[in-house]
Amino acid sequence: MPDTFYSAPSHWHWLIVFYFFVGGLAGGSYFLAVVMDIFGGGRHRAAARVGYLVAFPAVVVCGVLLTLDLQRPERFWHMLIQSATWRPMFKAYSPMSVGAWALLAFGFFSLLSFLAARSESEGKYASLRPPGPLGIAVAGLGAFFGVFLAGYTGVLLSVTNRPIWADTTLLGLVLLISGASTSAALLTLLVGSGPGREETATALARFDRWMLFFELVALVALVASLGVVARVARRDAGGAGRGRRSRLAARRRRPELGPRGRRALAG
Repeated sequence: MPDTFYSAPSHWHWLIVFYFFVGGLAGGSYFLAVVMDIFGGGRHRAAARVGYLVAFPAVVVCGVLLTLDLQRPERFWHMLIQSATWRPMFKAYSPMSVGAWALLAFGFFSLLSFLAARSESEGKYASLRPPGPLGIAVAGLGAFFGVFLAGYTGVLLSVTNRPIWADTTLLGLVLLISGASTSAALLTLLVGSGPGREETATALARFDRWMLFFELVALVALVASLGVVARVARRDAGGAGRGRRSRLAARRRRPELGPRGRRALAG
């Protein structure tokens, strides 16, 4: 039996849960925008613009959620800067440190793409968006960090000591695919399927269907990778359900006491 079954529960609350969801949307929306921008031949440029406009505000929300979750939110910058020397602090062995820097890097590139999307084709930031070489470089690096952010949350869970989380290496893959699927659904909703957008809507719907299929495959593989842990979890869940049903049935079979019986129990 893995020793993770005897560990203390995590202290993460809804702020971190929301961060996981928004982080997947940010990374997935940016990645889809880059793919449509570079390989869409101009047909999906409007949808790609929406993806850039979604990604940067979403990553800002991620930073706010992580900061608010700290015991001392005003010290968030200690994740990036050494307070004694004021030098950048990067710990390659620490998932938290790697994640903080990846979030900062993705925020930087998503900001550049956000400005380029706002500028359309004539503003001073237009060159930061494909198909120009500088735009391709910015989008490529941003897509790398976006994919990293979308899957990093699952990797972060897997290095904890919690049951199931720490007993598989596939959580990152599951959250990455889930983020891609959710982002495709969001862009489909925002772009719509009006005149001139049918091809984009069809492409996004096709991509979403494939992601849902791969997500199912990844979930099945995740459960299979747990081995004995999955069997114990199913057994415990079943036992808890049977226990609740037994208590409910016993309560229903308990005879109703009259006034004299209730006085006897109270006295």
